[in-house]
Amino acid sequence: MTEPRLAEDFDPSASSLSGEVAPEIMAELLSVRGSIDNIDATLVYLLAERFKATQRVGYLKARYKLPAADPDREAAQITRLRRLAEEAHLDPAFAEKFLNFIISEVIRHHQAISNEHNGSTSRDADQDESAGV
Repeated sequence: MTEPRLAEDFDPSASSLSGEVAPEIMAELLSVRGSIDNIDATLVYLLAERFKATQRVGYLKARYKLPAADPDREAAQITRLRRLAEEAHLDPAFAEKFLNFIISEVIRHHQAISNEHNGSTSRDADQDESAGV
């Protein structure tokens, strides 16, 4: 099994195609991949910022004993993101799956913050989770 590489160990020219394709094709491929690498890094930092903001929401919800999930807000966000995806020529179904994954993580974080803030036990959290909260 291959060990995970650290960010500083990243080799942008790593490819199983090296030596298999013409140098000019490899150069173009690496150039486009460099753009992809930059976009990926930006996505990671944007997601980190998004989760910092949702963590603040989680603390507000915990302080005022609000539910971790907000189905109306989530539905509105999904509708909005699907529309943005269509405008950007991105598959709306993919955008929805992506947002649903993020929402589920946010809800999980909000529940954990609430449990920590309000002194719930892990057993209480399991009961809340099984109840669909």
